[in-house]
Amino acid sequence: MPLTGSDCRRPLRCWPVALCWRLCRGYRRYQSIPGWVLVIFLPPLLMDGAWSIAAGRLRRHVIGIASLAVGAVLFTCAVVAVVAHLLFPSLPWAACAALGAIVAPPDAIAARAVLERVNLPRRLQILLEGESLLNDASGLVLFRFAVAAAATGAFSAGEVIGNFFVLALGGAVVGVVVGTAWVKLVRRLGDEYLIIAASMLLGWIAYLLGEQLHVSGVIATVTAGLIMSWHQHTVLSAAMRMRGTSFWTVMIFLMEAAVFILIGLSLRDVVERGGGFATVIATMGLPILAILVTLVIARFAWVFAADFVIAFCAALGFTRAQPLGVGGATVLSWAGVRGVVTLALALSLPEGFPGRDFILVTAFAVILGTVLIQGTTLGRVIAWARLVEPDSERARLRMSQAEAAMAQAQFGTVQSLAYDAEGKLIHPQLLERY
Repeated sequence: MPLTGSDCRRPLRCWPVALCWRLCRGYRRYQSIPGWVLVIFLPPLLMDGAWSIAAGRLRRHVIGIASLAVGAVLFTCAVVAVVAHLLFPSLPWAACAALGAIVAPPDAIAARAVLERVNLPRRLQILLEGESLLNDASGLVLFRFAVAAAATGAFSAGEVIGNFFVLALGGAVVGVVVGTAWVKLVRRLGDEYLIIAASMLLGWIAYLLGEQLHVSGVIATVTAGLIMSWHQHTVLSAAMRMRGTSFWTVMIFLMEAAVFILIGLSLRDVVERGGGFATVIATMGLPILAILVTLVIARFAWVFAADFVIAFCAALGFTRAQPLGVGGATVLSWAGVRGVVTLALALSLPEGFPGRDFILVTAFAVILGTVLIQGTTLGRVIAWARLVEPDSERARLRMSQAEAAMAQAQFGTVQSLAYDAEGKLIHPQLLERY
């Protein structure tokens, strides 16, 4: 079923409110604090993606996920950097690389918000969710090296690649330690509110500890979140998991809304420095459109090339993996929706960074474009592709439908048990609560 505009990311509605707020006369000048943006927003966003993903299916598709989460991000970052430098030769290569790192990784939350409303084969769904969960590490490592290169003037591709694997391995170790400690702690806690609070703090603890030890805080957070996801059915009751899911849903919505409000506040300054909306659109409109088109083409090129390699290796008997085919590769390419993590990275750029205003506007435009164009048409692309899922993997209901059916069954059970032997309600507010 095609998505409508209202189905897409509701936090997008928050940035015009912030922009109008900033335009009000007498409002105290907004002072951005880039240093804390990633620390506050990134860990819970990553934890939410890790909490909801099926870890067992990640292992079965690890090569495909790695190809997208690492290979596609590196390739897209490089292509965007080249195009940005061609459009603005005066923009340093480090700033172009930072732009590429910001807009290259699709977002876990954005991908899931789209996929929940369309019928997608399970293999494609896990590839997209796994990619968007892990590619933030690739993008963040590239981003930080680009920012450092802009400050020092030194950049080495070999150093970036070597340090990426060191940072990733160290982050995974930190995540395992923190996640295991969380599991042991939860088994000793008896209060469900303390357990939910511990799950909320887990992401920040893993991220900050990883950064303090100079390894990847993103990988540490994702690893800790995966461990929490693996053990949630053994250490948490069903009722507690439902309450935790409700809590995370509200919290992530507020986090996303806050990031979009921040970008709305920041865009006011960009417009002022650019000489007004008309001038900004005239000077940045075509370059931003070119970068958006570049993102789409780069993803199509990588996905189809990787699928061709799989088909070639399968034909020679080197692998049992089957290619996605034209339809599957098209859907996978078109589903690269960017989200709030892109904005968080853009907002974390230090003041005075070369091309910061252009990067901020581009980041927001890329999210707006991918959500409103790719997100709303993904259902039609899937219908065109006519993807058929094997009967053994096909779900009878979508998750939202299954949850609604279970809630109805739960209410029926409550109704049958709400009265005592004399036909009186056990508690007058019991049925109202449910």
